[in-house]
Amino acid sequence: MSQFYNFTAKDLQANDVSMEQYKGKVVLIVNTASECGLTPQFEGLEALYKNYRDQGLEILGFPCNQFGKQEPGDEKSIAEGCVVNYGVTFPMFSKIEVNGDNAHPLFKYLKKELGSILGSKIKWNFTKFLIDRDGKPVKRFAPTTKPSGLEKDIKKLL
Repeated sequence: MSQFYNFTAKDLQANDVSMEQYKGKVVLIVNTASECGLTPQFEGLEALYKNYRDQGLEILGFPCNQFGKQEPGDEKSIAEGCVVNYGVTFPMFSKIEVNGDNAHPLFKYLKKELGSILGSKIKWNFTKFLIDRDGKPVKRFAPTTKPSGLEKDIKKLL
């Protein structure tokens, strides 16, 4: 079994969510922020989710305030902002850290599996990790890669 399925994270309502519930799905994990220049990517992510969720795509959003303090709100304001401003229906999780000693274990794992030119660091908001149906991390995308630029890779895995 893939190590990915051993992780849990808290959703915006503080419930523990096991990644095991995404077994057999293609999963896109994104560290998000609601006050970033890249925040409009929520629209593209939601479009991908609507187009491919019935074929097995899951998108998981993880708010993070480590880059320019661009996610200052609490879970309630994050949830409201995502839904009201961008119509987000994919799962969003509680705010986490993605770099440093307090990085969420899931992001430590993803960075180890899919390093970048920065090594094991995440550069900015909206870094994306694509995981295949077997729970194997297969590709990492830069923050500036638009969601539409992921479609070809997602379709291959579906």
